[in-house]
Amino acid sequence: MKSVEIIGFKRANLGKKDAKSLREEANVPCVLYGGKEQIHFSVPMILFRELVYTPDAHIVKLNIEGDEYDCIMQDIQFHPLSEIILHVDFLLLDENKPVKMDVPVRFFGNSPGVQQGGKLVVKLKKAKIKALPKHLPDSIQIDISGLALGKTIKVKDIQVEGFEILNAGNIPIASIEIPRGLRGKVGDNQ
Repeated sequence: MKSVEIIGFKRANLGKKDAKSLREEANVPCVLYGGKEQIHFSVPMILFRELVYTPDAHIVKLNIEGDEYDCIMQDIQFHPLSEIILHVDFLLLDENKPVKMDVPVRFFGNSPGVQQGGKLVVKLKKAKIKALPKHLPDSIQIDISGLALGKTIKVKDIQVEGFEILNAGNIPIASIEIPRGLRGKVGDNQ
């Protein structure tokens, strides 16, 4: 899995007033959970660009004043109007404890349905998985080379190793939509 390094600074004062002044200075208040105790720190907002504004999943190499931690971003809160990052929660990775996180779904192969004029419609862009940190995948790779017109791939159809997909089995991941011009003809040919 890809990793991103983020540098943080411990917070001496906690509370709304301190958090507001941090945001005014373009810093984000953050918390690291999962260790013996919670660590409160702040990070310059610009450092979140590679982590937040990308479809990829990352392990975060967190450096808080020289102390280094491997973690994942557990939660992020945005301002409803300005889209400024208000708060970020990180979860410390323990090699013996499974973690839950969202990873992107990627497709490969040539679908016969698309070659016949159908359109690939992606219904699930990210899937929630549970895995030990050493088994966290960059993405879930799905082969669409057997997907015909009008057919759908669901979560239960995906076989994975080393991790578990937590989304319900009947949730569609992708389907091949039949174009309007082919709708009457597809039923006659099959």
